[in-house]
Amino acid sequence: MSLQPTEAHPPIGLALVPIVLTLALLGVQIFYFGDFTPHIPLAIGIALTSIVGLMTGLTWDQVEKGVFHVIAVSFPAVSVLLLVGMIVGTWIAAGTVPTLIYYGLALLSPQMFLAAGMLLCSIVSLALGTSWGTVGTVGLALMGIGEGFGIPAYWTAAAVVSGAFFGDKISPLSDTTNLAPAVTDTNLFDHIRNMLPTTVPAMLIALVIYFVVGFNFGDGVPSFERIEAFKAALESSFNLSPWLMLPALLVVGLAVLKMPAIPSLFIGVVLASMMAIFVQGASIHDVFTYANYGYSVETGVEAMDKLMNRGGIQSMMWTISLILIALGFGGALERTGCLAAIISVLTKRVKSFAGVQTSAILTSVATNTVAGDPYLSIALPGRMFRPVYDRIGYSRLNLARATEEGGTIISPLIPWNAGGAFVITALGLSISDGNLENLLYIPLSFACWLAPVIGIFYAWVGWFSPKAEEEETVLSAEVAKA
Repeated sequence: MSLQPTEAHPPIGLALVPIVLTLALLGVQIFYFGDFTPHIPLAIGIALTSIVGLMTGLTWDQVEKGVFHVIAVSFPAVSVLLLVGMIVGTWIAAGTVPTLIYYGLALLSPQMFLAAGMLLCSIVSLALGTSWGTVGTVGLALMGIGEGFGIPAYWTAAAVVSGAFFGDKISPLSDTTNLAPAVTDTNLFDHIRNMLPTTVPAMLIALVIYFVVGFNFGDGVPSFERIEAFKAALESSFNLSPWLMLPALLVVGLAVLKMPAIPSLFIGVVLASMMAIFVQGASIHDVFTYANYGYSVETGVEAMDKLMNRGGIQSMMWTISLILIALGFGGALERTGCLAAIISVLTKRVKSFAGVQTSAILTSVATNTVAGDPYLSIALPGRMFRPVYDRIGYSRLNLARATEEGGTIISPLIPWNAGGAFVITALGLSISDGNLENLLYIPLSFACWLAPVIGIFYAWVGWFSPKAEEEETVLSAEVAKA
């Protein structure tokens, strides 16, 4: 006996059941057992959501299609993950990452490092249009430099995440930056301009914090012995040259020329593989091994070995499996109407613009947390809140900004989200090995969580909150009549 017709939302109480139980299971697994492997709780979440779907009149085939549809949409992102794994392995083997670390240790200072690292990641991400590509390449090199300066990994990771995901957020080449205006039927460049009032202050505040913190790290005498040991280990293990930075420069150059991300990253893999063979003396079989299983070296410095012994497609499989399960859970929640039922209750109860804008941001954050998918956290609230903005007479540009701030830049702060899982793996934070202190990168990624806070503040004081243009109002009326 079904509780609702096939296409209806489940009752709000029933819709909350799989979400609450899954979050409870995640809490037990991570905080009670101290085991950061969210895979099984999320898989159980798919089963619980499927039961709700069957109870409300859906067939198993319908639920299954919903699960696999969202997973299929993620395949381009999974492809980027595989390529980043190959890039990490081959760029280390080529000497590209070691060269970046070597010159970074020589040119930067501990005081300026965090602020400079955030700025560098934001520039590269803006050019590439992909936060993941930035984290897996430049971010990896910055982790090595930070290790050489004796800066805790979670501080370096926070600066990398702040820069990479904010550059991605306002890049016209970014998939999420294009998705938000597409869902809300707004102009891409109008959307980017409307994000600047929250993006720029958040970045400036984060920059000042990293600058001040960096000087605290640099209060004492820098560990020249540690830095020299790192540089000596790199010199003895790799042939270093500024020319070895060509793969990184080429990938950025292709991005500036608006080449698609996947072929651009693959070209970076090919060039690095050639350098590994002709400059570092690797064999073709060695390069294949590095691209698949990662690079391996013994430099004599334990901390450097941990940085250099990584990469390869196989290093990404833990992350990919987590992403696929999390996205499957998100797809099940969407197809069964559980998420829509909750959002529908919110949209009926909020009346003021401030309440609507706050609800849109928090709904995107909640969808990110529950469904583990930044794309779903933009698309679903974007679709559900559109009529509300039209009704109250405010531009849907506000909605596009809300979904980006609750979706794109919050995703790396949720460990089981696609963004968070990738950050943890690519930067070698080793959370699954029990290094839970590295989760401190989450509150320290100031630029990511400050933007939605600033956006909510604007909504309540009425700043940078454009009203609907005349054409939006006319279109809304025509849609309502139809």
